[in-house]
Amino acid sequence: MSTIKQLFIASLLMTVLAPLTQAGADEDIKDVIADAIANPTRPDSDRQQDADRKSLEVLTFAGVKPGDKVADFIPGRGYVTRLFSKIVGKDGHVYAVVPTELRKDSDKAVKEIAADPEYPNVSVLRMPVNEFSAPEKLDMVWTSMNYHDLHLDFFGPADMSKLNKAIYDALKPGGIYLVLDHAAEKGSGTRDSGTLHRIDPELVKKEVLAAGFELDAQSDVLNNPNDDHTLKVFDPDIRGKTDKFVFRFRKPSGAM
Repeated sequence: MSTIKQLFIASLLMTVLAPLTQAGADEDIKDVIADAIANPTRPDSDRQQDADRKSLEVLTFAGVKPGDKVADFIPGRGYVTRLFSKIVGKDGHVYAVVPTELRKDSDKAVKEIAADPEYPNVSVLRMPVNEFSAPEKLDMVWTSMNYHDLHLDFFGPADMSKLNKAIYDALKPGGIYLVLDHAAEKGSGTRDSGTLHRIDPELVKKEVLAAGFELDAQSDVLNNPNDDHTLKVFDPDIRGKTDKFVFRFRKPSGAM
């Protein structure tokens, strides 16, 4: 067989097998995420949220994987922090970033997680919201159902151009900025952020893209067409079922 023919066959095989190899890798990561969700050390209060949060689908979409360095920005009680810890594993790390603008005990829950031997790869960072930084370059910055809060008075409000640029700078080239939040009426901007705790998805896109990110993909897994965007997210008629957007922004692979 000629060398040219051998090279052609090898190239053809790579073309055919590469998607299959990637599909297998994606399934392996999905299994890791499923195992993290099924982990028996998770508290019942977290498990009760799983169905509404659709964490298997959302985290798979986000692309978090073993070995990643991740910032869980404004982690609340650590629902996602615990999952990240098990997914990234011993070669990864999770930074639970709690802004100092929040009340003094707002880091209590994640400090307890970081002190738990089950989660040895979790650290808690406290810093002013406009001084976001990380001890090392990150693979992902995640913020869930908190982006709208950044526009409220108790955060200053945050300087969104400065914050999003700081997140951009903290990421590795190709790194992901995952923003998940409650959707507000189209064109409403931040009008409902302080009252209904919602934000216009188009405003979020505009602010994040201005920092240099690319919109890599968006997921409709948490969309709810029956939510008319008029109720407060804590209203019993909609709580846990709000229409949410999930945006996966990416720092360009050629960026510094």
